[in-house]
Amino acid sequence: MARAKVEANTISYNAAVSACEKCGEWQLALGLLSTMAQAKVETYTISYSAAVSACEKCREWQRALGLLSTMAQAKVGSNTISFRAHISA
Repeated sequence: MARAKVEANTISYNAAVSACEKCGEWQLALGLLSTMAQAKVETYTISYSAAVSACEKCREWQRALGLLSTMAQAKVGSNTISFRAHISA
């Protein structure tokens, strides 16, 4: 995004994480989530839910459950969708 001079924000990151989820690219989804934190881009429940779903699709349930505690540490609230994703994982 930097090369294209597009400002990275929560919406663009969430779209990228969701795209990774749809393609089963859990490593890339987690990397983007980590990059969001490093870039001080605010994360929301949808950011984590998409990453959890990416892990779930690839049977990476330990990593998905690990994101539950990461959400709590980041003070990101959970909702029905995020809990459903964790349960599915």
